[in-house]
Amino acid sequence: MKRFVLLDTTAIPENGGALCLFEYGEDFVIKIQGGDGGQLMNTRMHGSEDALAQIPCSKVAGRANARVLIGGLGMGFTLAAALKHLGRSAEVVVAELVPGVVEWNRGPLGEKSGRPLLDPRTAIRLEDVAKVLQAEPQGFDAIMLDVDNGPEGLTQKANSWLYSSAGLAACARALRPKGILAVWSASADQKFSERLRKSGFKAEQVQVFAHGNRGTRHTIWIAEKLKA
Repeated sequence: MKRFVLLDTTAIPENGGALCLFEYGEDFVIKIQGGDGGQLMNTRMHGSEDALAQIPCSKVAGRANARVLIGGLGMGFTLAAALKHLGRSAEVVVAELVPGVVEWNRGPLGEKSGRPLLDPRTAIRLEDVAKVLQAEPQGFDAIMLDVDNGPEGLTQKANSWLYSSAGLAACARALRPKGILAVWSASADQKFSERLRKSGFKAEQVQVFAHGNRGTRHTIWIAEKLKA
């Protein structure tokens, strides 16, 4: 019988909380310490994390020296999918606030995603993705955000800025002309779609399966920057 085996616990900077990495049979699971027992992510269900990178990166892959930003390393699947769909001259910047998550991906957890941290196109930034966005105007062809449960499912209040009008405006400034913003969410949210439109994006909500071709679905907004 499978059971959860705690492998490690790591602090969340500026938050006071912690993340826990568990082994569960052949899979790994990340949970919030002291939470309701729910899983933040696991290595068995990552179809929507793959799609978060596959859709926007396929749109910008033909650009010379394409450069993209991923907010949140997670279990490495979004990074792996981005690398798969981009060319050799591309760069994938990953902003991860929790150093321990990076170390987990360098350890046994990394085998599940194919060890994308070893790819020379990968650049890790140990800081809040919001700071990276604000520091690099027109620095990216695509931005992929998966830092929480979505606009209406925040687990950390500090993440709310990214989904606000000010945060979306910062994303628009950080994107190059015709850049693509992709945002992951556990559920749909029509108000967020309208907020994207008002922030200068042409957006659509895409429903993708979390695993396989049935069961739980997640939402990804694919938003194209309209103004230069």
